[in-house]
Amino acid sequence: MNNLLWLIRASRWARNPPSARMVKLVLAIVALGLVLLGLEHFGLWPDWATLDRPRGMPRIRP
Repeated sequence: MNNLLWLIRASRWARNPPSARMVKLVLAIVALGLVLLGLEHFGLWPDWATLDRPRGMPRIRP
């Protein structure tokens, strides 16, 4: 049943495609995300932008 919903969505999208401006916006957001991922992967992410302790992790007290 889920495939049928995706086919309906695809047919609507084919009849009424997004504007060029919207496509450029989505591609720019994806590119920005990939740049941030690359910075983090290569160790260029600044220390001030890193969390000391991730959310949900209990604080360890000595």
